[in-house]
Parts: sequence; structure tokens; C-alpha cells
Amino acid sequence: MKKIVVIIIFPLLSFSQGNIVTVAQKLLDTKAYLQLEVLMLNHIENHPKDEKAIEFLGDAYSYQKKWEPAFTTYKKLVDWNYNNANYHFKYGGALGMHAKEISKLSALLIINDIKKAFLKAAQLDSKHIETRWALVQLYMELPSVVGGSKAKSLKYAKELDNLSKIDGYLAKGYIYENDNEFDLAEFNYKMAIKIGGSLTCFNKPTHVHKTLLDDSKKAAKPSEQSRRQEELKHQRNTLHYQIGKIAANYNYELDKGLCYLMCYVKNYTAKDAVGLEWAYLRLAQIYKLKNNKKQALNYINKAITIRSNFPEAELEKQQISNI
Repeated sequence: MKKIVVIIIFPLLSFSQGNIVTVAQKLLDTKAYLQLEVLMLNHIENHPKDEKAIEFLGDAYSYQKKWEPAFTTYKKLVDWNYNNANYHFKYGGALGMHAKEISKLSALLIINDIKKAFLKAAQLDSKHIETRWALVQLYMELPSVVGGSKAKSLKYAKELDNLSKIDGYLAKGYIYENDNEFDLAEFNYKMAIKIGGSLTCFNKPTHVHKTLLDDSKKAAKPSEQSRRQEELKHQRNTLHYQIGKIAANYNYELDKGLCYLMCYVKNYTAKDAVGLEWAYLRLAQIYKLKNNKKQALNYINKAITIRSNFPEAELEKQQISNI
């Protein structure tokens, strides 16, 4: 049945080892995750040792939030190529998401496996930003009795700071916020959004986005331009949401917040940790702060359409309606 489906979807293609990667990447880029899953399963039947195809299969499962088959698939890659940092990161990430869907007791049994996967990825790749973010969050979320540690979390936040100033400030803000040190959290968050102009939102920026980028270039010294070019390499959709959230929460750099939230929505995939409804809620909050009731209601309604049982959005809608 799977082979028939693939033939229907791709009637004109004869898959060689070369073009299977191209087609798989296109399916991933166009968010055709189920089609990618079927295609990879079909291909792996005839090429059971094709690492790239197996990685694509794990990605297809992850984007569909099929966490158990995802971590099982990534585990094969870890066993075959133990020195690949990305395989460890993906395995640990899928296992961690699976842990959130099972009982607390069952989750405790796999905490060490999650931790080992992320630590190995960090050891293998000193510049792996996503792994360090995972460790920052893991050590802050875990109770101390099972290995949680603010000091360890700050250690990886410092490593992030050395790789990307934006990530460093965001990570420290996250740590201090979770430790109820709100002044320090606000300082770090505002520093993150202050330098947020070093990231680009769109390939063809609107007037607001272009102004932000042009101002950033004019203000930058040569050394700063070099640093910002380096930070561009680390751009990820998570940063877009985080900067937008800070703008909304602190009534700070609102136009920049709009820019990044719209970018988050544009680039959103099922693998992003924060649902679209939250991005729409933040957009509504920013437009409320800008006294634009029409746009605020537009986005808060989008949030409620996605998730009908969303008390934060319902409360926000009441506040917007009173403008």
C-alpha cells in the first residue's frame, strides 16, 4: 500500500540515491510530512542502511509529533554513527518530547538517557547551539533530586553567550525568570531584543523591517558587523518568537516584536516548541499596546480559532474589547 501511495504522489520520478535526498528535502520544506514518511519507508525497504533516508524518516515522525517512532529511528543512527552530534541531539530531543507525554514515573526512567544524549552532542560539537539550549532548559526544569541545577544551566548559558549574544541573553533571561529573579530576567531579555536587529526577518523586508536592518547597519562598527554576520548563521525560528514575546511582555521595541512574530508565523512548523496560537496571542498583545484594536482583535481571534480552550487568549480578548 505504501509503495502505491508513493507512485501516485511521484508518478514521473525514478528515485536514485542522488535525487531521493532532493525530493525528501523538498517535501520537508513544503511541510508534506506524511508524504515524506511514506516515501522514506518505501526507500528504506530497499536501502536499509541509508543514513540520510533514516534521518529524514525520523524528521518526518518528529514534525508529526510521533515521538516514539522518532526517537527509535534516531537511536539507530546514534548506534551506527556514535560520533555524530546531531544524531544525539535529535535522539535526546525526541526522547524528551516523549517524556512529556507519558507518566511522571515513566519519564523519570528515561531522564538519564535524555541527559546523556544532549551532553554527548555538546561534547562532540562545541558550537551546537540547539544542544546547549536543551541543556539550559533541562537543568532548570528538572528537580534538584534528579539532577536539576541552576549552576549547570548557567554554564551552558555562558557557552551560548560565546556562540551568539542573543542566545546568551535569552538563556540567562529564561534562567532568572524561572528562578524568580525578575529584575535580572528583564535586563537580559531587554539586552536580547536590543541587539535583535542583527537578525533578518524576511528575504525581502517590508518598510518597517528594512528600516530596522538599515539602522542596525548604520550603527554598527566593522567589528560589530562581523559579529552580526556570525549571529546570522545561528538564526532559528525560536529566536523570532522569544523576541516577540519579550516585546509584548515588557512593552519594549514593539515594531521589532511585530517583525519577529510575523517571521515566526511565516516559518512555523510542527517541530517548533511554541504553538501558533501563542504567536497570535503575542501579536494581539503588541497591537493592543499600540492601541490598534482592529488588528489586536484579528490576531486574538486567530489564536482562539486554533485553540478554543485558551483562557489566556479569552482574558486578552476581554481586555482588548475594553479599549
